[in-house]
Amino acid sequence: MANTASPTTSTTQAPPGDAPTTPATGTAATTTPAHPPTESIRASADAMEVVDLGTVDYVETWHKQADTAAARAAGDAPDTLYTLEHPSTYTAGKRTQPEDRPDNGLPVVDVDRGGRITWHGPGQLVCYPIVKLREPLDVVDYVRRIEEAIIHVVHGLGLTDAGRVDGRSGVWLPAGIVGGELKPARKVAAIGIRVTHGVTMHGLALNCDNTLDFYGHIVPCGIADAGVTTLSDELGRPMTVSDMRQPMVEAINAALDGTLRVVQHDL
Repeated sequence: MANTASPTTSTTQAPPGDAPTTPATGTAATTTPAHPPTESIRASADAMEVVDLGTVDYVETWHKQADTAAARAAGDAPDTLYTLEHPSTYTAGKRTQPEDRPDNGLPVVDVDRGGRITWHGPGQLVCYPIVKLREPLDVVDYVRRIEEAIIHVVHGLGLTDAGRVDGRSGVWLPAGIVGGELKPARKVAAIGIRVTHGVTMHGLALNCDNTLDFYGHIVPCGIADAGVTTLSDELGRPMTVSDMRQPMVEAINAALDGTLRVVQHDL
């Protein structure tokens, strides 16, 4: 059963996930970034405001994002980074196919971001940057910078083989032998965004110590031949949302402002 609950704030630009050249769809960027990699991609030089929302209903947060994005576009709010967790929720982006949807009867929130279906829930760190981008807009570069922030943090934990998979969005661990078991390539973080009036919405979800049970009832991000994992599972020790919040905030700031440069990290 689908639950479509659109925010009241209207938007005019299609989600970048619908455009064939944006990494939000899983297609690798092949163009030169519009802005030098050591410079900020944000329109403002002011510090980004960071707000931790705790555990918040998905639709409530979606409305909050839309209101903040409208205020940012009008110049009435600063760039803002929301960090949070959601209660257990499936969300379906614009490219979700019928066969991707859950087979366990749980409702799905159809949203205006790029990408396909995913799950959010306790133990997963969600970050929503509401940022006014510099002109000319370069959505591909923005997504690459968000990926770079995640990769930087994951590498810092010792998972130095994490990176990008050509043709697939998010941040991945490569296929290989782990604990004596052959595992496929598996996603540790998902990305889905929307840009409207030059302002970003939605963002990233990093699996810290969440259950993976709910992924078994969908085709996560429309990818049937790969797995999903958590930092805790990969490291063999607990890694909580509280552990990861500040490192991710710092890395997102650094990546968007150009002090953390985008590099390949291709698997």
